[in-house]
Order: sequence, then C-alpha cells, then structure tokens
Amino acid sequence: AAVAMFTGKANCPYYAKAELLADYLQTNLPSFRVHKIIQHPDKWEQWLHDICEMNGWEHRQCPIIWRELLDRGGKGQLLGGLNDFLEYVQQYYGITSMMLSEEMLDIAEENLQAHLETVKEDEEIKRLIKPMQIWITSASVPICYHLIPLLANGEVFGMTTEISIHLLDTDQFKEILHGIVMEAEDMAFPLLRSISEHTNIDQAFTDADIIIVLDDVLLNLEVQSRENYIREVGEICQVYAPLIEKNAKGEVKVISSGKTFANLKATMLRTYGPSIRPENIIAVATSWESAAKAMLARKLNMSTAGVKDVIVWGNISGSNYIDLSHAKLYGYDCAIWGPPNFQRPVLNMIYDSDWIHSELQSAESTLSSRVSRCTGMSPAHAVATVLRYWYHGSPSEEIISVGILSEGQFCIPEGIIFSMPVRFQNGNWEVMTELEINETTQKVLGRLSHELVQEKLVALKEINEMHPYEAEENST
Repeated sequence: AAVAMFTGKANCPYYAKAELLADYLQTNLPSFRVHKIIQHPDKWEQWLHDICEMNGWEHRQCPIIWRELLDRGGKGQLLGGLNDFLEYVQQYYGITSMMLSEEMLDIAEENLQAHLETVKEDEEIKRLIKPMQIWITSASVPICYHLIPLLANGEVFGMTTEISIHLLDTDQFKEILHGIVMEAEDMAFPLLRSISEHTNIDQAFTDADIIIVLDDVLLNLEVQSRENYIREVGEICQVYAPLIEKNAKGEVKVISSGKTFANLKATMLRTYGPSIRPENIIAVATSWESAAKAMLARKLNMSTAGVKDVIVWGNISGSNYIDLSHAKLYGYDCAIWGPPNFQRPVLNMIYDSDWIHSELQSAESTLSSRVSRCTGMSPAHAVATVLRYWYHGSPSEEIISVGILSEGQFCIPEGIIFSMPVRFQNGNWEVMTELEINETTQKVLGRLSHELVQEKLVALKEINEMHPYEAEENST
C-alpha cells in the first residue's frame, strides 16, 4: 500500500497541474491514494529544505512528490517534481495531462485564495480553543490546592474554555508544587490543558489572562511591628507589578486574596504597576460575605442560600463593616408567604435589636477568626465565585462585595482599594452607587478609609526608606 504525497506552493501553476492529474488518478484508480499539503509561498523554501534534510533528498523545485510506503515504514520514495510525476504516470498508467498553461495559472490562483481562507479559519479556531492562562502566586498555600479543581471543572469559565494553570512560588516549596501538579494531572480534568510549576521569578506571568495573588505574611506582632509586615507586602508587590506589566496580557485580570493585607496588595500592585488597567485589579471579600450570611441563617434557622445582599465595607483582611441595611431573606418561614422571588428585609425579621447592634458587631471578631483559621476551602470558593461573576455576570440585582480602586464613591477617598457593593455584567463590574447609606454607615466608612489610607502611606514610606532612588523614580 502506498500514498502519493503532493506538496507545493499554494500559488504554483506546476503544483496545480500535478494536483489535478493526481485527483483524476485517485478518482479512476482504486489503488491510487493521494495526500496533499499546500504551503504558503513565504514558508515554502524553509519547509522544502526541512523535509529534504529529514529524508536525505536533493530537490529544489515546486512541487515535490513522493510515495509513502505505509506497510514498510522508513522514509518515503522520492518521485521528484512535475516532469518526473508526468513521466511516472505515463509509464505506469498510460495517462497524459493535457492541461494548458492558462488553466494552470487560474487553478494556482484559486489554490492560493483557498489556502489563505483555510489558514484564516484555522487561526480563528486556534484562537477560540487557546487555553486561558492562569497564574497563581504563593501557590504552595492550601487555598491553591482547593482552588485548582474549582477552576478546572468548567463551572467558572464555561464548559468550552480550556485553561492552563501556572503555579508560582519560591524554590523552598518546589516539592509541594510538584506534588500539586502531579495530583492535578492524575485527576485528568477535561478542560485542564496543562498545569506547571515555576520558581524562576523573571518568567512569571508570561501571557497571563488571570493572576491570583495569594501571598501572605505570617502576622505575629510580638515578633515584629505591623509596619515591618506592611513593608514586606509592599516589597512583594514591587517585584510582581513590573513583571505583570512586562509579561502578562494587556487585559490581564489581577485578583488579591489571602488572610492578610488583601486590600493593600491590590493597592500596591496598582501603585507599582500603573499600566495595569485599574478596573482589572480587585480584592475578594466573598469569604466575609459567606460567613456573615451563614451566621444570620443560623440565627434565623433558615438556609444560607436565602440570605442575600449582605455588604462588606472596607478592609477585607483588616477592619471592615458588615452592613445589613440592604440585606434580604428569600424563602424565609414566616407569617407572610409569597412566590420564590418574594423577599423580606433582614432587619424587619430580627426583632432582637440588641443582637443586631452588639452580638453581630462582636461577631466580627468571630468571623475574623473563622476566616483566618480556614484551611482554604472558603477563600478558594470565594475566588472562583468572583471569577465566574466577572466572566458570566452576577445574579440580577444581587449585591456582591468586592475590593476595588476607589474613585470617590460613597465619599471614600480616591486611590485605595476599598470593599464596596458592585454588580458584574458583560465582563465588567460597576459600583452600585444608587444604594442609599445612612449617617452611621457613612461615619464608619470614614474611619475604615482612614485606616486604609494610613496603611498605604506606611507601605510607601517603608519602601521609600529602603529604596530611596527607586522611590524617586516611581514618584516621577
């Protein structure tokens, strides 16, 4: 068994003549099989050189024709160019091509146009199936371990979007990264095109579509001051931000999570990465939202899923305020019933005002303890949820709390990452500035804003003192 291999430039009239004769033979001779490979004129010389070098052939014309001996293995048998093929066909089959030069030129032009259209279609298909590049920093932490299955199961980006995950950490965690990679590969997620480990910081964030920053500092104020920890965070971001600008895609989305300084990390990435789109840097507050909803659900003896629109204001991993003034209950078992979309304000259903004003506020320390002690399942789910909303929209009219760069909404100072209510639509988010906030909440926001402004100033001061020349350059 043999296959005749035909390769030539898409615009070559001699290839066109050989191709037409080959098609005629394949149609009329059951034993004659053809495989055609058309090359773009610009790529032909290099391709011809490579195929000849690989097979040990001497041939410099267009087309090149050879026989692949399927049942024998090894390299093919070179037939040669057009004249060699015409002689071969005349000798073995007694057939001669009578194609005129004008016909050859017309078919060559058609071949070129058809090839260009095919290349364009192939590029569009490749673009559609090109995997989304996701980088995760400090990837040895438990959050990452829980996050990978959520990203790879298709629920976040959709069942037609393949992903490639890149795990970034320092050399000391290389073995942990290797273990995560092997386990993820063993799970054979259909949409996980690849997963890899990286410890070379210079190559970080290459072609990144999404960057999830999980870096934390081990906060122990008995060992060193809070200012020193803030300096550590600033230095991490001072390394990451220029690499994101240099290596990541222009529309890269950056998500800050973790147990400590989530807002500050996002703020400093924006400060040291001014070319990163500001609306594409966010901090995730969903863990606090979920924990607060669960606490309310336990108090009201109902499903957590029925508690909506709890707002987390301020510093996600610091001082924040859980606002129930817009919170609603769906499916709550009370004297008044309605359809599935019927809702009741939370504050109308909790008659124990002392619990609202004292226990919930003191419960913030309990929630803080829960969030900081969690093994990673909750924050991983929070990151995945926000990503799903970002790409596919959040539930209609539902409030989502996200740390975003303030532009003065709700009288919050500009230039800090502050958790506030947003909705996601069409791949973007918008602040729900139409929400009314009372005087008490406004005072709390002022206090929380002051804390975050001071945190940013401390970070810049510490960095400036460590690297005065670089700080001067950054300021200019």
